[in-house]
Amino acid sequence: MPRKGMRSLLFSPKSSSPAASPSSDQFSSLSRYGFSPARPSFYDSVMARTLDMVEPMIVKWDIEATGFGRVTSLFYDNRKEAKDFIKCVKILHRGMQYLITEDSKSEKLIRAQNLMQIAMKRLQKEFYQILSLNRAHLDPDSVSIRSSRTSIESSVSDYEDDYDDDNGDDARVVNESIYEVEDVSTAVLADLRLIAECMISSGYTKECLKIYKILRKSIVDEGIYKLGVEKFTFSQIQKMDWEALELRIKNWLNAVRTAVKTLFNGEKILCDYVFANSDSIRESCFAEITREGAMILFGFPEDVAKTSKIAPEKVFRLLDMYTGISDQWSEIDSIFSSEATASIKQQALTSLIWIGQFVRTSFSDLESAVSKRSYKLPTTGAGIHNLTTEVMNYLTILSDYSSVLTDIFSDEPPPIKFSLQESYLGLSDFDTTPAPTISRKLAWLISVLLLKLDAEAKTYKDISLSRLYLANNLQHVVVKVRTSNLKYLLGEVWFTKHETKIKDFAENYERLGWSHVVDTLRIEASDVVTS
Repeated sequence: MPRKGMRSLLFSPKSSSPAASPSSDQFSSLSRYGFSPARPSFYDSVMARTLDMVEPMIVKWDIEATGFGRVTSLFYDNRKEAKDFIKCVKILHRGMQYLITEDSKSEKLIRAQNLMQIAMKRLQKEFYQILSLNRAHLDPDSVSIRSSRTSIESSVSDYEDDYDDDNGDDARVVNESIYEVEDVSTAVLADLRLIAECMISSGYTKECLKIYKILRKSIVDEGIYKLGVEKFTFSQIQKMDWEALELRIKNWLNAVRTAVKTLFNGEKILCDYVFANSDSIRESCFAEITREGAMILFGFPEDVAKTSKIAPEKVFRLLDMYTGISDQWSEIDSIFSSEATASIKQQALTSLIWIGQFVRTSFSDLESAVSKRSYKLPTTGAGIHNLTTEVMNYLTILSDYSSVLTDIFSDEPPPIKFSLQESYLGLSDFDTTPAPTISRKLAWLISVLLLKLDAEAKTYKDISLSRLYLANNLQHVVVKVRTSNLKYLLGEVWFTKHETKIKDFAENYERLGWSHVVDTLRIEASDVVTS
């Protein structure tokens, strides 16, 4: 930049004098006699004036030199002076950049560097104090509920404008009145961003981020713990009995929504605002702050799915956990959208995959258990068997998770001879759209139950009684379907098919029963005639 431009930048003179700077002829004549050009001395003089201008302000707030600097807070005690302090640091940094370019060996740089270190120590202390003393105002719950990043930008804009205002005493008076009525949380956010931008632009990014990460990570980790989510090793989970593990699952279910919508979302809003000028800084910073807590939260379902033995009562808890993640997926995808947080989102997805595998295996085990289960038929009567009750109770609860189950089974290929199988199960006609995978799954499990009942009914010595047994059990199945979400999954075609079967079983029982009575009467009549 030309010398006139630099002087204008640093001091903003109202007018310039031709004598204010050496002419090109003067530089040329000095060069003829062996003298070097006066450019370095010019920059030295500019830097000297810069140092004289900023040094009193920076030294005043030296945390090591004076008791005043150690015990007083710049941003809490005098916001106008805080504004002037930041301006002095910016001016000092710009001057150092020019002097390094023009005269890197200047002694003025040493003095400037010492002042910069004093200023950065002050800003580090202020940054730490604001973060640590304003936890209530920076609580993720407050941040996420109060505002999104867009509204925070709007609410703080006027406050920030004051730091850049150079319109004279009248404007300062107006801005001082703004300070008095400004919401404390908004002021805190503005101060944090101002300090962060100043430190980063001055080359002290590492120091700024170290303070921020330590304090904010502790808040996130504490928040996860307070929500009841504990860190367990794989072996610890494996050794827990189901009652103890189920308690942890309940805690997790209560925590996951709050953690995503409040804790992580609020932290991202805060981080995005404070480090708004750098995508890479805010993304990496947010990732480091939340990674440990998020991995504990999203990794727990995977460990549970891996360690739990397949059992009917466990499936519902696993489906609850699947729902806990899937219901928040749009927020998870948005909050952890950067490359720096990709591992966190991948962990949540991995847990869904493992739960899905657990559920698919449980369906296969249920089918196998029903097919292979041996039981004794009632010695008298033809009532509803406990197998029918158990299986239908289980399937009606499963139907409440139809949307989750649809997602879990969505990637399964349709069976061969699709329409024929659905016609056999009573799900659809050839003219209708093929039923969803979960409808076919549930219909098939009911068919496995009915086939088992039909096979066992053949062991009745009284054929009429076997028909009554099948009618009663099928009626129980149809009633359970009709009074649950199964009715939406199986549809009217299924009802028509199985209600027809109930009617057939009842008619067969009636016909066979009366034929037995008629045969008895015929025998008795024959005996009377013979006698």
